[in-house]
Amino acid sequence: MLLNYMKNLSQVNKLNKKIKLLILDVDGTLTDGKIYMSNNGELFKTFNIKDGYAIKNILPLHGIVPVILTNRDSDIVTNRCNELEIKYCYQNCSDKVKKLHEIAEQFGIKADTNNIYHEIAYMGDDIPDLECMKHCGIKGCPFDAASDVKKEADFTSSKTGGNGAVRDFIEWLTSG
Repeated sequence: MLLNYMKNLSQVNKLNKKIKLLILDVDGTLTDGKIYMSNNGELFKTFNIKDGYAIKNILPLHGIVPVILTNRDSDIVTNRCNELEIKYCYQNCSDKVKKLHEIAEQFGIKADTNNIYHEIAYMGDDIPDLECMKHCGIKGCPFDAASDVKKEADFTSSKTGGNGAVRDFIEWLTSG
């Protein structure tokens, strides 16, 4: 286990200087995955203040732009993005891979011959994130991610989604 950690740390130290974007899923990654609903629709989601601090204050120090990419559409997510000054928020994305390619093109990021964007890091927790993760240079997930996602990830946080996993990944990503 220590050997794998050292290998991953070495990989990150080589790549983190090149990372331009951190793409984040919302439900299960930035939140605990629970959606509280009433008869009138979505009531609230909970976000971790430490994740928010890392997004707003640590990423800019390293020149990394945060991007939200989620299947759902929520005013709550829009409000959180506004609060954290996240300029790139893509909601209601049923085809996350297609949107990933569009985002990469928008930022002038080219894929290698294996269709991997080495300048993009991605953090997700479930099967809809898996294909996007396969196209990104560095991949992370919360502790409670789906097992297939954990297998694909370079980094698995010791924290669950919505409970500091994003902060954990950002600190790991920007260390060294």
